[in-house]
Amino acid sequence: MVFLRQEEAMNSVIPCTHCGRLFAPDPRVKNQRYCGEKDCQRARKRKWQKEKLVNDPDYKANQRACQTDWHGRHPGYYRKYRREHPDCRKRNNLLQCWRNAKARIIAKMDESKPGPVNKPGAFYILPLVAKMDESPQKVLLIPIVTIRGGDCKRGLDSFGQ
Repeated sequence: MVFLRQEEAMNSVIPCTHCGRLFAPDPRVKNQRYCGEKDCQRARKRKWQKEKLVNDPDYKANQRACQTDWHGRHPGYYRKYRREHPDCRKRNNLLQCWRNAKARIIAKMDESKPGPVNKPGAFYILPLVAKMDESPQKVLLIPIVTIRGGDCKRGLDSFGQ
């Protein structure tokens, strides 16, 4: 590990771990790796929380208790959300089918069935796991839906647009 004098540290620039842009780290913050942009700070916090949930059982129990309390104060929230956002519900249903298929891994040797005919449009292409002589081109097509007034809680369709 290289230690820099305070003057050198103040003049150095490093790439942000999240966005890759160069920034001058604050000399008061030891081992700063993220710039001050809002998205980068959000990514830093998300990473910290994810690590904390894995490594700290007390933190995980507290988060679970808070979530349970919130559900108690907001009964029917998810039912109402799904009713008001049918596109999100449909997309989630397709993604859940993909996760279920991935978990089961039930493809059989030499099994080939014609797929459903889809309307033209934009799709997410997700590979399915297959065994032995299965076609490596087998995919699950999930329609990309445009949500007006919402983003499916920052789901797949909010990235890359």
